[in-house]
Amino acid sequence: MYICCIMNSIKLYFPILGWLKTYSSSFLKGDITAGITVGIMLIPQGMAYAMIAGLPPVYGLYAALFPQIVYAVMGTSRQLAVGPVAMDSLLVAAGLGALSISSPTEYIVLASFLALFMGAIQLVLGGLKLGFLVNFLSKPVISGFTSAAAIIIALSQLNHLLGIDIPRSNKLHTLFIFLVEMGPQAHLLSVLISTLGVSFLWITKKYFPKLPGALLLVFLTTFIAAQFNWESLGVNIVKEVPEGLPTFILPKANLSQVYALFPLALTLALIAFMEAISVAKAIEEKEKTNHLNPNQELIALGSANIIGGLFQAYPSTGGFSRTAVNHDAGAKTGVAALFSAAIVGLTLLFFTSFFYHLPTAVLGAIILVAVGKLIDLSYPKKLWKNNRSEFYILLFTFFITLFVGIKEGILLGVFAALLYMVYQNTRPHIAVLGRIKNTHYFKNIDRFSKDVTTFPNVLILRFDGQLFFGNQRYFKQQISRLIKNQTEPVKHLVLAAAPINYIDASAIEMLSLLSDELKENTTNLYWTGLSGPIRDQFYSVGLLGDYTHVFAYSSLEAALNAIEGKAPSEIEKSIATQRNNH
Repeated sequence: MYICCIMNSIKLYFPILGWLKTYSSSFLKGDITAGITVGIMLIPQGMAYAMIAGLPPVYGLYAALFPQIVYAVMGTSRQLAVGPVAMDSLLVAAGLGALSISSPTEYIVLASFLALFMGAIQLVLGGLKLGFLVNFLSKPVISGFTSAAAIIIALSQLNHLLGIDIPRSNKLHTLFIFLVEMGPQAHLLSVLISTLGVSFLWITKKYFPKLPGALLLVFLTTFIAAQFNWESLGVNIVKEVPEGLPTFILPKANLSQVYALFPLALTLALIAFMEAISVAKAIEEKEKTNHLNPNQELIALGSANIIGGLFQAYPSTGGFSRTAVNHDAGAKTGVAALFSAAIVGLTLLFFTSFFYHLPTAVLGAIILVAVGKLIDLSYPKKLWKNNRSEFYILLFTFFITLFVGIKEGILLGVFAALLYMVYQNTRPHIAVLGRIKNTHYFKNIDRFSKDVTTFPNVLILRFDGQLFFGNQRYFKQQISRLIKNQTEPVKHLVLAAAPINYIDASAIEMLSLLSDELKENTTNLYWTGLSGPIRDQFYSVGLLGDYTHVFAYSSLEAALNAIEGKAPSEIEKSIATQRNNH
């Protein structure tokens, strides 16, 4: 029994031990095809994303190697393709660019340390089962942040696309000033290469979607650049790419750097998890499976980044485009990821010298096309039509990210969304109800004004939300206002309480005062639809039982019957007064 428990625990953390036993030979063809396809896609994409992060291109291949293998062993999604992504690469550049780094070597070490740091945070969050924290990243915030980040990523590649030296910045206005100043110095051949590269990628994607357009572009331009010696014509090329697999190195940072990197590592941990879990869920819905475990995903991604950081990788996560390609190419299990890693490993061992003449303008073109789909215009349009408040949150996040900074954009965006949520909860909807004619249904009189019947000296209200310290004053004020607005004196106040699922101590105190005021005004109070826990709470504090003018009924119909003098049935009495005394 003890051994069985241990084995089950091991399988929980290493899902490969479970699904590998049932692996079918019919899966192999799809896994090999998908693995090779994604591996080929990863080579130019990884190198390009490393440039976004401010790293030499080879570090993108390092980030595509060990993290994939670790995730294949520990991840719960069968199709998620892990590796470097544009968003995380930009965050790395933004965070490390703000530090005082003395040399390129120190920058590289800190990028690997950042992978280690964010991986450790993800591991802790997963171990504590805190995967729900990603829910605080609302879609309007993510949409605004992603669109702004995509623009910054595109502009950050202008130095490669234009063949000029533009200082690195993560603020739109700063980049724009540099572009105006340096634009006239653009290298025409580099501009031509990047323009043709973007056109080639767009055409292959539109008309030949199954072709590995980025890899073909890399092979073609590298060959031409070597044959015609584009370097002598002023075209920037990748040059020396270190050969061989990454070696084990423990990245180190001093205490002040750790403090400075913590907000970035936490942001990266949550953003990376959000990216991975959202694309994994989308694929799972298509496959109609239910393997995904959010907390185990955190542990798997955290472990992938920790191992990656120890082997010179920078932060990685599940990529949207690669995962879609992996799924469409027929991947059934994590074996596909092992084949992808094998392709990257073979490239590092034997083919890095091929990339010497690769123009950086081509990598810039690959990035430009890749991030273009991150800009989503349809969602803001939908929000503008349906929810203006959340549209403004999206817009706020977008502009803060563009003009203030990457970290500030996501953090202030989350804060604005939470502030809006709190504001909404402090002013819940309150409806005055009436009975639909010839039925037992009660609806909002503003919505059904022609079809409802109201009752003399009776006010029926429904409060659509929790009652807590933030809205208890608003609740009391609205009830007082609605009572005053009635043309006839209110002798019976009926509160439909079914939507109220939580009442805190401050609200209980307010309800006691409200009950006292209603007693002074000779107004009876009827609670209907109270949930069991709320009813128990009312009895324990004396809101029910201690007041002779306060009553509880199971339904609005029962309360109105009581007001009209009809005796409640025995079952009604039992339901309305039932409570847990323990």
